[in-house]
Amino acid sequence: MAPSSHPAVFTTQTPYPLPPQMFMIPATWSRYQLSQLVNKALSLAKPIPFDFLLRGDLLKSSLADWCTQNAVGEEETLEIEYIESVLPPQKISDLPHDDWVSSVSCRPGQRFLTASYDGQLRAFDYSQNQTWSSPIHGAAITSFCIVSSTSADSHLVATASHDLTAQLTEISLDSTEKTKPLASFHLHTAPLSHVTSNSTGSRILTASWDGLVGLWDTLVPEDDEVPEPATGDRKKRRKTQENKPKRKAPLTVLKSHTARVSSVVFDDGKTAYSCAFDSTVRLWDLEHGICTNTITVSERPFLSLSLAPSSPSTVLASSTDRTISHYDFRESHPASLLILTHPATPSCIVRSPNHPHQILSGAYDGAARIWDLRSVKGATPVASFKAWDGDKKVLGVDWKIGGIVGIAGEGGLGVWKVGEGS
Repeated sequence: MAPSSHPAVFTTQTPYPLPPQMFMIPATWSRYQLSQLVNKALSLAKPIPFDFLLRGDLLKSSLADWCTQNAVGEEETLEIEYIESVLPPQKISDLPHDDWVSSVSCRPGQRFLTASYDGQLRAFDYSQNQTWSSPIHGAAITSFCIVSSTSADSHLVATASHDLTAQLTEISLDSTEKTKPLASFHLHTAPLSHVTSNSTGSRILTASWDGLVGLWDTLVPEDDEVPEPATGDRKKRRKTQENKPKRKAPLTVLKSHTARVSSVVFDDGKTAYSCAFDSTVRLWDLEHGICTNTITVSERPFLSLSLAPSSPSTVLASSTDRTISHYDFRESHPASLLILTHPATPSCIVRSPNHPHQILSGAYDGAARIWDLRSVKGATPVASFKAWDGDKKVLGVDWKIGGIVGIAGEGGLGVWKVGEGS
């Protein structure tokens, strides 16, 4: 008996569209044969590997198996979307640290900037050399962000710490002597979990275990806005004031969460999102300092948050139930658009700088995973890789244009090269 075939049409959002036409595809074909067909039909000089989506499901077996699982008859026309494959990630280097690395940025030119639980910021070049370090806090740094940059080496950074403060520091990666603490942020009564800045570098948000979110400007005041506790000798205290950062008060305190706030992110100049251990994701009106919408999910403490790629007013939130959920706040009663299930708790999320549909997640099993949000069933990542040997937790990830990925966590910093087939 001759093998059965399915009528099929191909669609794509890649730069390689096929002209509209019908194909008869053998049911025994899988991703490899379909990729060969598309490449041949496109007459590409250099072959490009493709993956394929059927009804939002990433094809992992043969068409026959997929049709059987989804009760699709032989005469039904299949609409198959092809996307560029992700090549297997390649490890570039390991950069060990003396303590856990909570956060990483691949942004400063040809360097990586890391924050550690020993209170230090460090910079490494692409030759794996530590080129700079500076003690910023006297306790663990849990998060940092680059607020603005004046050159490849000079940056304004914000850090969040277990010492109950955030700090604004001017750093120059060519000299530790140029490190200048500018302002410290005083609001929280428990360790800080996250800090982030808006796109213009004019505002900062802090999140804390005390259930509060602080909104701040980045102006350095001439005098302390928050008085320092009166302790010790006044003359001695006065002499040390010159080198101390100015003590800032928040512009607004956002109060609605009932448990520790784990992550916060700006949407635009007027709105922001936060997630917390109270099993909620909240939308904030920053101008009025009020919560305008809340997603509540029973017994799902949230750990991290990211704006979703290419989808306005949608966010991705990771949870201790081992999922990342995609929420749409444009609806009056927001619901999950997609759930990405992990084998261990996902701790961090970052959007792809190259691809409008991809994200990278890190998890407590020591693995990082790339997901394509067009695969709406969300069961399978398009690529995954172990950051380190063993089950050392991933605590932070960053993804730079060009496919450079930094993985921060219990194993220090791992640097990987990831990218599409092209």
